[in-house]
Amino acid sequence: MKNGSPLGKLRAPLQRARFPWAAPTWPTGMERPAPDRGVGVDYDTQWARRYPARLARAVVLDNLTRPLAHAVAAPAVIGEEMLKLAEQPVILAANHASHLDTPLLLSVLPLPMRHRTVVAAAADHFFDRRWKAHLWAGALNAIPIERHRVNRRSADMAADLLEEGWNLVIFPEGGRSPDGWLQPFRGGAAYLAVRSGRPVVPVHLSGTWRLLPKEARRLHRGRTAVRFGAPLHPDPGEDARRFGTRIAAAITTMADEADSDWWTARRRAAAGVTPPGTGPVAAPWRRAWALGPDPASTEDEDPGRWAVRVGSR
Repeated sequence: MKNGSPLGKLRAPLQRARFPWAAPTWPTGMERPAPDRGVGVDYDTQWARRYPARLARAVVLDNLTRPLAHAVAAPAVIGEEMLKLAEQPVILAANHASHLDTPLLLSVLPLPMRHRTVVAAAADHFFDRRWKAHLWAGALNAIPIERHRVNRRSADMAADLLEEGWNLVIFPEGGRSPDGWLQPFRGGAAYLAVRSGRPVVPVHLSGTWRLLPKEARRLHRGRTAVRFGAPLHPDPGEDARRFGTRIAAAITTMADEADSDWWTARRRAAAGVTPPGTGPVAAPWRRAWALGPDPASTEDEDPGRWAVRVGSR
């Protein structure tokens, strides 16, 4: 259409016109929200907790995932009795070094608890595509969590599920360790515990980084250990930051136990000299070497001797 035509002459002033004849402008000082695409934190996982999905997931978890996880990782479970000391639902806060961590942890939970647990997963990684969101919500009962900033939708969903009686697995580091050592802890687990009043069971997973590191393309077989610590409850008036420090300290102590023994780890914790778990300040090869020998060559040793350490921020 030419501008000299009657309609063209009418369009020109309309295009220069402001709202409501044209789209409103967006304030330059405000971040424009991303469109709702039904993925990421906006993905609806409610279908994964309905009976048909729960039944299918239980069959796969008990008859496929669990046998495979135990065949590949041969986990030694330590402190399982601690789960009986906490009234469910609980928040399971664990270190994170490998994609093996989630299926391995789920596979060693007691049967009733295993089928009543949701997993907090990174919305930008596991829920960035619809097919991935369907897969992980169905297979692991995962829910999308914003890991880079506080998101009310993510927090409300997790708190509501705890209120409904679902246990929650969360990795306070926010992602897998690139080298097997600790990354800084974030406050999500502590915040949810303070908000919901539910206990936190600290969990230490050792050996998984050796079997499937972050950038690995191949899965190795070996031995792992899963340690459950005593349940932690927020003290009256305790804020999330202080409680988060206690959670991290508990996992640090279990990491020290994995690398030494129960008595030594508790003595060091009582004296305030527990190793921080962040690893030596050195080249990557030195940090990897400090984790201990490859598990394939230590079949007769305690799996804790080549544990992945964790500590606190």
